[in-house]
Amino acid sequence: MTTPPLPHDRRLGATRVMALAETLTDREWSILTTINRLRLATGLQLERLHFAELTGKSRSVVRWRVLKRLVDAQALMPLARRVGGSLRGSAQLTYALDVAGERLLRLRRNLSQTTERIRRPGPIGDRFVAHTLATSELYVQLVERSQAESFALDAFQAEPAAWWPNGAGGWMKPDAYLSISADEFTDHWWIEVDLATEAVPTLRGKFLAYIDFVALGQLGPGDVVPRVLVTVPTLTRRDVIASVVAKLPAPADELFAVVLHDEAVGWLTAELSEAAHE
Repeated sequence: MTTPPLPHDRRLGATRVMALAETLTDREWSILTTINRLRLATGLQLERLHFAELTGKSRSVVRWRVLKRLVDAQALMPLARRVGGSLRGSAQLTYALDVAGERLLRLRRNLSQTTERIRRPGPIGDRFVAHTLATSELYVQLVERSQAESFALDAFQAEPAAWWPNGAGGWMKPDAYLSISADEFTDHWWIEVDLATEAVPTLRGKFLAYIDFVALGQLGPGDVVPRVLVTVPTLTRRDVIASVVAKLPAPADELFAVVLHDEAVGWLTAELSEAAHE
């Protein structure tokens, strides 16, 4: 069944937002919620999350139609740049929430449409995009893996929702927080996504903040101290970060783990499985 086009009007008043809300499908609400959770996602990532039940060419065709409708309605905003690779069209674009998308989600949360001014997202730097999409990819892979294996992804928050008071008047600022569970056992993790763009002194300072958090006797989400998983792009970078961690004070050896981006989900689930069967 083909859904009608979303109403389009450059004026984003409350009446138009209400009209938009009445036309959204469950899939479209889920897409907006995903972008709100992750901040940025590619068309292909959205396809893997929200169109997986479709097969063959129909998957890409339906994805293109749905994302175009959301863009035309100013619910989503495609960034000017495309991610690398041979993909075409909306699969290759990166999407952020646009003004109507922000207001739609606010409406769904029963928040006032006028409590603060919502602005159309401005230019976003390449480094921010790459870093955010790497975090988004971790989420997508966890969702896919959880659907195929016997564990649950109970929570996933990207920054700034993942930030946590540090007990000293500041904040812990991981790139993400997640919890996964199996057989009544739950693992809690803070995630640091490293793209080999930060200097070693910067990394050491960031990691020492976690050590200080433990030393202050603080607890994080789930009333535990989440362990810290650092994901890296190459084996060389893994060795660099492992060397930094090895020189940190206790309990660094128990608190930190360093793995390749592509191995992160498998490593997380293996850790969970081992703990659940101890």
